[in-house]
Amino acid sequence: MIRCKWCNLKNELYVKYHDEEWCKKNFDEKYLYEMLILESFQAGLSWECVLNKRENFRKAFDNFDIDKICNYDENKIQELLNNKGIIRNKLKINAAINNSKIFKNIVKEFGSFHNYLKTFTKDITIYENDKTTNKLSDDISKDLQKRGMKFVGSTIIYSYLQAIGVIYSHDKECFLYKDK
Repeated sequence: MIRCKWCNLKNELYVKYHDEEWCKKNFDEKYLYEMLILESFQAGLSWECVLNKRENFRKAFDNFDIDKICNYDENKIQELLNNKGIIRNKLKINAAINNSKIFKNIVKEFGSFHNYLKTFTKDITIYENDKTTNKLSDDISKDLQKRGMKFVGSTIIYSYLQAIGVIYSHDKECFLYKDK
């Protein structure tokens, strides 16, 4: 089977992510949260690097329990900085805690993070390839940054929107390609 050119066929985890998860609509609130946190760790790195550490992230970040993460203290931050199984970047770890608090505020304001996203997406799937940003990712990124989130630039948000199925981007040669 032919897959998207970015998919490292030697990495079973990556192939499984490509085939079963990437670009598939998933608006479960816990998933939306986990993916936003993981995508923020991708900044400056490859998604494959983050994906390879995903299970370690889940363990280190209390299975992405937002209430626990919002209350992380200096001791927990030090524990995370010493965890060789995750990306040990203090700015990103602090951003994850801060972004979690803002995520909770957005959920409180809109009823769900999906409802927040729908104010931008109008619940429509975008089919496009070979882009790393678009007006939608620009707009969401600007709003999240205005709310105080970090590591949510337009490229990260574009990647996030692909991950959760708002943007469908399988290559034309890929067995999963569709154009609407």
